[in-house]
Order: sequence, then C-alpha cells, then structure tokens
Amino acid sequence: MKIILLLAVAAGMLQAAGLLTARQVIEEIRKQTGVQWRTQTVDTFKTGNPDTPVTGIATTFIASLDVLRRAAASGKNLIITHEPTFYNHLDQTAELEGDAVLAAKRAFLEKHRLVVWRFHDHWHMRKPDGILQGMTQALGWKKFLSSQDQRLYVIPETTVERLAAQLRRRFKARAIRVVGDPALKITKVGFAPGASGSVTHLKALGRDEVEVLLVGEGNEWQTAEYVRDAAAAGQRKAVILLGHVLSEEAGMEYCARWLKTFLSDLPIEFIPAGEPFWAAK
Repeated sequence: MKIILLLAVAAGMLQAAGLLTARQVIEEIRKQTGVQWRTQTVDTFKTGNPDTPVTGIATTFIASLDVLRRAAASGKNLIITHEPTFYNHLDQTAELEGDAVLAAKRAFLEKHRLVVWRFHDHWHMRKPDGILQGMTQALGWKKFLSSQDQRLYVIPETTVERLAAQLRRRFKARAIRVVGDPALKITKVGFAPGASGSVTHLKALGRDEVEVLLVGEGNEWQTAEYVRDAAAAGQRKAVILLGHVLSEEAGMEYCARWLKTFLSDLPIEFIPAGEPFWAAK
C-alpha cells in the first residue's frame, strides 16, 4: 500500500510540474503524422497507464527487454516501438499465459511503470513513409531516389557482391544473405523493407526497374527460390536479405529526430535494438 501511495504522489507531482501524459503525447503525434487514423490498427498502447506523466521518450524498432532496460536506466518511461512487444502482430498473449519469458518482461514493465505504444501502420502511411525516409538517409541514397517511386534507386554501377559488402559495413551487419550471381553488375535497386511478403517481392523483381531487391525477411521457399530460378534462366535478378531489423531500424532513429521538432521540451532518444542474429564462424 505504501508503494502505491508513493507512486501516486510522485505521479501527482509530475503532473503538477506540467509534464504531458503519454496519452497527450500520442495525440500530438497523431496530429503531426498528417494521415487519417484507422479505426482498426495495431498503433495502440500495449502496456502501462496512458495517463502516466512522460519523463522522456525512447523510440526503437522493437521493445525488447534489453531496450526496455536501457530506456528505464536513462529515465525514459514512454517507449515508442515499431514492432510488437509480445511476440505476435496483435500483441495477443492468451497462448503465452504462464510463460516465464512473458512474466519476466511484464514484471519489468510494471516495476518501472513503463508505457509502450506502437507506431507502425501510420508511420508507414505518412507521406513520405517514415521508415523509408529514415532508411534512405541511412543508406546515403537520397540523390539516387526515384522521383516516381520511394522504393526505387538508381545507384552508380557496382556488383551484387560489392553492394552486399557495402551494406554489411554501413549497417555493421553480422548476417546478411544474398541470392543471385555475385558478379552481376547492377545499377537499379528496389527496396522492400520489413516483412513485405513474397507477393510484394516477386512483383518488384518482375519489374524492369529492379535488378537487385533489398528486403528485410522472406520465405526461403518463395522469394529465394524465385531469384535462384531467375538467375539460372539468365535473368538479371538478385536479392539481398538485410534482416527485418536492419531494413527498418533507421526509420525509428529518424522518428526520434522527427519527434524533437514538435516535442522540444521532452528528452527524446533512439535506442537501437540491433539484429538478433549472429553468424557462426
């Protein structure tokens, strides 16, 4: 009871200091995004009390336990995540009740009174798409971007192998995978970040404007095999799999910079989740 009273008193003091609540912060984000808000969306509060006064904001690709620990340690109690917190797209936990990992994560969130809100659908709907804008900046390809399509680039001629190596260095990647002829000379690059799906991948690869497609993740028996057959048939096609995290994370780094343009009184920080995979030697 004493702990609850102390927390209530602390919350009251923060509100008296004029801090915005998480609900108020998200309402401002909704206004600034500039798109019609969907009635059916995953962009909702996932945990915590929306009326909690915000002491700081952390943006991230995914609210992993490690990210949550770093956010709490730095005094950020509103975490804006691009991807789910509880291991599935809708953050449904019924099938995980009693699971030790879920319990540990919930316990940490509750102990530190963290509020998690997801920013996925409408960050992609924004014009330009927030993830794509951040990734274009991170790639250093703004000047190569098509004026007609924010997912197409025409870069100086290189090979698939050299491009993959360049991406590995730029993103400090541990596990980039490639399908196609490494010596293939290319200039036309398509981009399908995240889990865009094989239908999107194959549609992009079928375009003359795409010689190599950068993707986040994909089914190995669909996109990868399509490209393997395309290469065997003598077509100029390849795919580079960055991994879901690396293909979108810079978009949430850009989100932190964007938030600072209209939430100037709040500490705002991007906390990288980093890729979960490592390559065996």
